[in-house]
Amino acid sequence: MIDRLHRSRLFKFATGLVAGAALLAACSQMPQAVTTNSAAPAAATAPRLGTQWGEGLESKTRTVVAKRLSAQPDDTASLGYNEAGAVRRAVGSNPERRLNLLLADGDVEWSVLDETGSPLPLQRARRGSGGDDMFRLAGVEGSRYTLRFRNLSERSYEVIATVDGLDVLNGRPGSLRNGGYVLGPMQALTIEGFRKSESEVAAFRFVTPGRAYAANTEAGDVRNIGVIGAALFELEQRDVPRRQRRDASPQQQPSAFPADGSYAPPPRYRQ
Repeated sequence: MIDRLHRSRLFKFATGLVAGAALLAACSQMPQAVTTNSAAPAAATAPRLGTQWGEGLESKTRTVVAKRLSAQPDDTASLGYNEAGAVRRAVGSNPERRLNLLLADGDVEWSVLDETGSPLPLQRARRGSGGDDMFRLAGVEGSRYTLRFRNLSERSYEVIATVDGLDVLNGRPGSLRNGGYVLGPMQALTIEGFRKSESEVAAFRFVTPGRAYAANTEAGDVRNIGVIGAALFELEQRDVPRRQRRDASPQQQPSAFPADGSYAPPPRYRQ
């Protein structure tokens, strides 16, 4: 088990899966307080799908220190999702179709995978047909999905991801100030769910909006249900050696800052 690093004014921390090993990033350059544009509804029609706080999946972490090269992201992108009929109405009869999006001038490939590991088709209204510029994917209630980022370059990136307007690491409203997952050169990053701890995430599953995590946690806003966001920051990066804990006691210690939890709190479903 790794040591938990404490937050300060100079560092932000995050976790992620990179090529089978998870990383805990600490960004030493703080960007301005700018929220992501994931607050916009995913479609003109009401969302019929949201994302559930699903079953627990093992996802371990290790620690790195990483510095952003700029306070501004190298790229941001949003994907809308809904059930198939709503997506068809949004994109029209002859949409543009892709299996992935290329971000940061082609450095990073972003796709959404189904339970079998196959990419879900992304659709967008043809330009000039009156639709907006967002790609959308059709989900199936109850099915699981994952976010997949593949670095095609020799650069390192920090990936901030949001689902239904909530940061997938801490469960708070998405912001470019948050820390993100580290994506090393020529490596892949798979985000399987909302992070519960250093060793576990809650799986992403399509669900009716009323059962979505965003509808059942204080930080959520139902107006953001139906959109997935991503932001990339290029990084300087170096590994941090493991630090031995002085106390081996398994008992939980009192916290002077109990509100500063690192990970996403579980949902509280309304009766």
